[in-house]
Amino acid sequence: MNLRVNRAIDSNMKDVVSDLQNLIKQSSITYDKQNLTKCAQLVASIMTKSNFKTELIYLSENEKDGVPPIVYGEVKSRSNPSGKTILFYNHYDVQPVGPIELWNSADPFSGHVEGNYIFGRGASDDKGELISRIKAVEYLLKETGDVPCDVKFIVEGEEELGSLHILDFLTKYKKKFACDCIIWEFGTVDSNDTAIIHLGLKGILSVDLIATGPSHDIHSSLAVLVENPAWLLVRVLGTICDNSGNILIKDWFKNVKPTTDEEISAIANEQFDVDKFKTEYGVLKFTNNLEGAQLRKALIEMPTCNICGITSGYTGQGSKTVLPAKAIARVEFRLVPDMDPATQFARLQTHLFEMGFGDSIDLRMIDGEMPSRTSINDPFVKIVKRAAFDAFGNAVISVSSAGSGPMYNFKKVLGAPCVCIGGSYIYNKSHSPNEFARLDLINKATKCMANIIQACGFVG
Repeated sequence: MNLRVNRAIDSNMKDVVSDLQNLIKQSSITYDKQNLTKCAQLVASIMTKSNFKTELIYLSENEKDGVPPIVYGEVKSRSNPSGKTILFYNHYDVQPVGPIELWNSADPFSGHVEGNYIFGRGASDDKGELISRIKAVEYLLKETGDVPCDVKFIVEGEEELGSLHILDFLTKYKKKFACDCIIWEFGTVDSNDTAIIHLGLKGILSVDLIATGPSHDIHSSLAVLVENPAWLLVRVLGTICDNSGNILIKDWFKNVKPTTDEEISAIANEQFDVDKFKTEYGVLKFTNNLEGAQLRKALIEMPTCNICGITSGYTGQGSKTVLPAKAIARVEFRLVPDMDPATQFARLQTHLFEMGFGDSIDLRMIDGEMPSRTSINDPFVKIVKRAAFDAFGNAVISVSSAGSGPMYNFKKVLGAPCVCIGGSYIYNKSHSPNEFARLDLINKATKCMANIIQACGFVG
């Protein structure tokens, strides 16, 4: 820990907040190509101001191919040119803001500050995390004149779409992105202000199940003659998962990798504030009445099946008596090591045929990502835990986040251990109205990143 750097971070928090406000004010909703490019340019300008070597990297020479650019930043160590290289991965795209009427501010991109909180879409996911990392490097440079190891940044613009082209970027620019260790785009801080160090992410398989009926919506009185596709879809969903959340697909768990003794021990020691969780999300009980250690085990180890949305027919005001022509369900499955999305999709296809729905349901794969996990015994994990403990006052290891992301691709292509650590309060309302970040945690996260960079400089 460098006290000069920490003091510089404390005394320059207005500058940190100002850059974060500017970044939040630049709308960068994931499907808005024009604003994505503007936001990429803004991120690049902030990096350049912080003395990074910065460039926008496109997947092809045609910058109008529709793929948002990666913002690449680099700072080389003059004092340790043959040392380690640390890579920070973040994203500048954000989720849509709706429903707009639920925001307390008229402008979801205001970046307004109230006490210890800064509000706006992207405040936490992922612009607050990004700023803390850029500023850590900036103040290391200002206070010491150098960085103790090489530092690289990859900031993409498609994370909220499932990082559609990140593997292509990584493969094409593998040599440029080469590194020894990776800090992932987020990290959580629990309700006791303990930093949670996630060693991995669950994978995901997202599909659409489409049932079709008549050529167009028809009068509901004809239901005695014409099968309603919504009822068909309900029956199909009931064969995939039961009321307790148990997945009923044959061989679904066949490739699940056994948990190691060290991982089992880490899971047993994880913290989970039951009362805070129930209050925050307005629930009275958990699925299957889970409690104690089983709650932590489920979040980390259990594959899931979730219906994200169902669309069919008419649900507006008044009565419209129709039998719909189509019914669609968006279903996602969270996967754990070593479940492959392609293999699981094939098992779902087989299941539908064996249950007699193969000809009546159109199954479409939306996206999929492999699960990933760094070994709890990797030396980089110890570096991160020590740095986080110094910055936050307390830190614990979590074997995996319950969320998903393209971590597998980074580890596969770059061959480096990857760890999630950051300053996002666990109940920050990301992806929801009134998303916020806590300024005290941004301060601590900035110090944590500086600690990690300094520690990496001493690794042989």
